[in-house]
Amino acid sequence: MSASRAPTLPARVRVSRLPLPPAPAVETRLRALFAAQLVNHHLADLSAGAVAVAGGKIIGAALRWPAGSLAFPQGSGPQEQALEAAELESGWRGRGIEEALRALLEAEPAHLQTAQR
Repeated sequence: MSASRAPTLPARVRVSRLPLPPAPAVETRLRALFAAQLVNHHLADLSAGAVAVAGGKIIGAALRWPAGSLAFPQGSGPQEQALEAAELESGWRGRGIEEALRALLEAEPAHLQTAQR
C-alpha cells in the first residue's frame, strides 16, 4: 500500500470540500462540533474546510483560518501561520476519517482558498 493512497472510509461516509461560506444549517452543526474552538474563531473567516457526512449528518470536519484573521485572539502571539482545527464524533474515530479530512484540507490549492472569499 502506498503512502499517497487515500484511506478507505466506511461505506456510508463521504468526505468533501466545505463550500464557503457555510450554509446556516451547516454552520449550526459546525458550531456544535467545534464548541470550544469557536469561542475565538469565526466561521465567516474560514479560508478552507472539509466535512465528513454519514447518513446525511455532518460527523466531522477539518477547518482552516488564514493567518491574521479574527480566528486569532488579540495578543495570542505570532499570526504568521494559518490555524487548522479538526473534530470528529467519538464513535467515528479510528476509521480513517480524520486522515481523509486532513488530506482533503491539505490538498486545497492556495489560489482557491483566496478565490472563495
